[in-house]
Amino acid sequence: MSDAALTLVGRGIRLSRRNVDALITAMVLPVMLMLVFVYFFGGAIDTGTRTSYVTYVVPGVLLLCAGFGASTTAVRVSEDMRAGIVDRFRSLDVGATPILAGHVGASILRNVLSTALVIAVAFLIGFRPQAGFAGWAAALGLLLAFVLAVSWLSAAAGLLARTPEAASGFTFFMMFLPYPSSAFVPIDTMPDWLHGFAEHQPVTPVIESLRGLLLDQPVADAPWTALAWCGGMLVVALALSGALFRARTR
Repeated sequence: MSDAALTLVGRGIRLSRRNVDALITAMVLPVMLMLVFVYFFGGAIDTGTRTSYVTYVVPGVLLLCAGFGASTTAVRVSEDMRAGIVDRFRSLDVGATPILAGHVGASILRNVLSTALVIAVAFLIGFRPQAGFAGWAAALGLLLAFVLAVSWLSAAAGLLARTPEAASGFTFFMMFLPYPSSAFVPIDTMPDWLHGFAEHQPVTPVIESLRGLLLDQPVADAPWTALAWCGGMLVVALALSGALFRARTR
């Protein structure tokens, strides 16, 4: 990462520190949703496994956490485009990649903090993974790849939106996507017409991989499918953000 990008990552972190309400919401809301699912609904949900519901649900909450953290990037990018700060950066010969990479880097750091909080609270309420060092490393690496992909998608959404309010709509999409997946209930319990989408959307293989890796269970080719989704989303997001940045700044 270039010096300009590192400097802009620091700027993104400072912006997050100034907007304490949004930072707290992004970190606490996934924890609250996990507590709601575990204590309000967990007793009525049969996952068809021997694991406790909190252990079953943690991978899905981690992806919700990633979605919340990444969606802030869309708002930040949109605010920069509207405020004119991007024109100042370009006058200093700072291009699109460092500007957007700064926002993405700050998103990753925010997600590291919120992920650590979710895992810590999960352990307190009964989360008991069986993974060794290799399993944890693989799970966290896959989660980081997902965060990177959705953060760049969020940056592209911020360039596409004309206002920060419109950019915040990306939050709804990222919050909704884990629900029609295996995050909170087995796909077999869903209506038949939903199975196709739930089984083949990008979130499901990531969740299945995280769950298998953390529980030290067979994962078959799910991690490779998850990485393919993450790589595909990243390529699309990089190309789209570059094109949108040029269109917005020419």
